[in-house]
Amino acid sequence: MKPTTLVLTHRDIKQLLSMKDALKAVEGAFRAQGAGHTQMPAKIYLKLHQYNGDLRAMPAFIETTNACGIKWVSVYPENRKKGLSTVIAAIILNDARSGFPLAIMDGTYITRMRTGAAGGIAAKYLARKGAKAAAMVGCGSQAGPQLAALSEYFGLDLVKVWGYGKKEADNFIKSMGALNVKMTACETVKDCVRGADIVVTTTPSRKPLVRLKWLKKGAHINAIGADAKGKEELEPAILKQAKVVIDDWSQAPYSGEINVPWSKGILTKKDIRATLGEVVHNRLKIRAHPDEITVFDSTGLAIQDVSVAQYVYQKALNKGLGKPISLIG
Repeated sequence: MKPTTLVLTHRDIKQLLSMKDALKAVEGAFRAQGAGHTQMPAKIYLKLHQYNGDLRAMPAFIETTNACGIKWVSVYPENRKKGLSTVIAAIILNDARSGFPLAIMDGTYITRMRTGAAGGIAAKYLARKGAKAAAMVGCGSQAGPQLAALSEYFGLDLVKVWGYGKKEADNFIKSMGALNVKMTACETVKDCVRGADIVVTTTPSRKPLVRLKWLKKGAHINAIGADAKGKEELEPAILKQAKVVIDDWSQAPYSGEINVPWSKGILTKKDIRATLGEVVHNRLKIRAHPDEITVFDSTGLAIQDVSVAQYVYQKALNKGLGKPISLIG
């Protein structure tokens, strides 16, 4: 019998993937990366300026688990006007031994979950223990998974939220009601980040939103929003003073939070402490003093996608979900 390819929809994946699952899969991917057991070329960008969007090809292979595949993802900031998600993705999961496409699946939900998981894992290793207050700068589609991941590791008792409009912030707070955490909308970024133990930025900003003087001593920042050249959410003074951890050297200097100050020579390699993979694999202690500021610069890695996709595929087989098709031959 010829092998089949499993097609998994957004609805299928939501039934199969919890944040706990994503955290486990993504931490394993970072551990493998830190040990040198991954292949992951830098993202390839197809820039469609005339349509104010781009598409990105993200292949990866993890030797320790044989997770192998590629994500084809688009980012179109104006898609909301069309009733579409800003980020739309599809993942092909391959059999590393033969190249056969094991599955074709929605990658949009996986992207949200794996990005949230990366932020949660970074905070687990870099933030101060016992963090209680979080600030969400930006409350779009990525903010929810980021907060859900943090809630798996920290007993938060206050979450402050800033968005590009009060309605957006209020809607986000309402949507996160199941977490049973006190949440409040803030009128300014300054009010939002003041007093926060963990700050999460998830905006598409191209100018700094967060200032060093507003931050609490010992704060940890997950800088998530900058995912392309020219984007930045933190003033460079934060990055110069903080202990900075990036997700990957082939991406962060060119498309992550550090990309603008890096291009201007404000930051250099000596300003970067480690990659998150190195921190996870070697259990590096980045924070030497409780008052130090730490920053995780997340650009999003293909190893995160294929590790989560492999988990989803295996669970789908066990539960009989998805539609098998004869795609090849």
